[in-house]
Amino acid sequence: MLSSWLGDRYTDPELFERERERVFRGRWVCGGRADAVPEPGDFARLDVGGESVLVVRGADGRLRGLVNVCRHRGARLCRDERGRFGRSIRCMYHGWTYGLDGTLTGAPQMRDLPGAVTRDRDLHTVAVAEWLGYVWLHLGVEPPPLAEQIEPQLAARFGPANATDALAGYGIGELRQVTEIGYDVRANWKLIVENFSECYHCSTLHPELTRALPYFRSGYGTVSGRRGADLADGMAGFSRSGRAVAPPLPGLAGGEEARQFNAVNLWPNVVLVLLPDHVVWLRLEPLAVDRTRVVAQWLFHPTAAADPAVRAADAVELLDIANRQDFEAAERCQLGARSVYYEAVYPPHEHVILTFHRWVEQAVQEPAPTRPTPTPPVPSPSR
Repeated sequence: MLSSWLGDRYTDPELFERERERVFRGRWVCGGRADAVPEPGDFARLDVGGESVLVVRGADGRLRGLVNVCRHRGARLCRDERGRFGRSIRCMYHGWTYGLDGTLTGAPQMRDLPGAVTRDRDLHTVAVAEWLGYVWLHLGVEPPPLAEQIEPQLAARFGPANATDALAGYGIGELRQVTEIGYDVRANWKLIVENFSECYHCSTLHPELTRALPYFRSGYGTVSGRRGADLADGMAGFSRSGRAVAPPLPGLAGGEEARQFNAVNLWPNVVLVLLPDHVVWLRLEPLAVDRTRVVAQWLFHPTAAADPAVRAADAVELLDIANRQDFEAAERCQLGARSVYYEAVYPPHEHVILTFHRWVEQAVQEPAPTRPTPTPPVPSPSR
C-alpha cells in the first residue's frame, strides 16, 4: 500500500482519501459538544471524513445526524456552521422541505408530481451517540456500539480494571466549556496524533511544560503509562503562574489525581487532557493530506465556569503554549516527509506510535464502508 518512500504515509493524497473513507467514515468520530445544539431546531454542521453532516435537535429533544445533501438534485442544504432551522429544513434551490428528523414533508407542486419522484426521498441519516457531553457520529451501516471502540483504548491506557471508571472522577459530562481555540495546522493528521503519543520531545520542545511536570523530562509521558505525572513542587495548579485557577473537581477530592496531569488518546480524533481542576478536550479534523484543524476546548465545573474569580486564562495559556510548540514541530515533520531522504526510527519512549501505525494500517485494509443505494431517478415526461 505504501511505496518504499516512508514519507508517503503523510503526503500521498490517495492514502489520505482511503484513511478518510475507512478510518473517519468507518469508525465513531467525535463531532463536537452536544450543548452546542441545545434547543429543538438548532443545528451544527460537521465534517465527518469529508462528508457534510447536520446534527439537528428534533422536536422530541433527540439529536439526529442528517447528510447535508438535498435528495432532489444534490444541493448542499446548509452552509452555516451552526444556527437554527426552526421547524423544518428547506433547500434554497427548488424548495424541497424536510422535517427535523429528515423526513421529506413538501416540495413545489408536490401533489402534481409522480409518486415515484418523492417516494423514499428522506434525507440520509448518520448514526449518532452522546458520550461525556459530546456528539459522536458513524457513517457506517449498523455501526457497533460506541463503547466497543472506546473501552479497549481506555483499558490500554489505564488498565483493564480501570477502563470503565478511569474518567468518572472528572465528571466530564457535567463540565462547561469556558474557552475554545482552533488551530489550523499545516500537517497530516497522523503526525499530530503521533506527537500526542510520546513525550520524548518534551525536554527539548516544552520548557514551560516540563517546569510544571518534571516527570516529562524523562521522555515518558502519561499516554504510555498507567499513572499520571505529578505537578512540580511549589505548583498549586496546572497554569502559567503555577496557581490553582479553580477548586479541584469534586470527584477527585482526596485522590492522587488531585495533583496530577493525565492524558489519553481516543483514536481516531480525540485527545483528553485531565487536570485537577479542569479538562481539555482536543478534537482533530483532517482537512487535506497536509492540513488538519485542531479544536481545543477548556472545560470547567459549572460552579467554576460561572465564577468571575476563576482565572481560566492562566491555565489556557500554559497548554496553548505547548500546543503551538507541538504544531510547529508537526509542520516541520510534514515538510521533511516530502524528502526522498525521509526516515523514522522509534526509541522505546515512542512505542505507542507503532501501535497507532498498526491500528491505521489495519483500518485502511478493511473493506470500504457500504454506501447507500441511490434511489433510481424518475424520467419526467415532457409537456
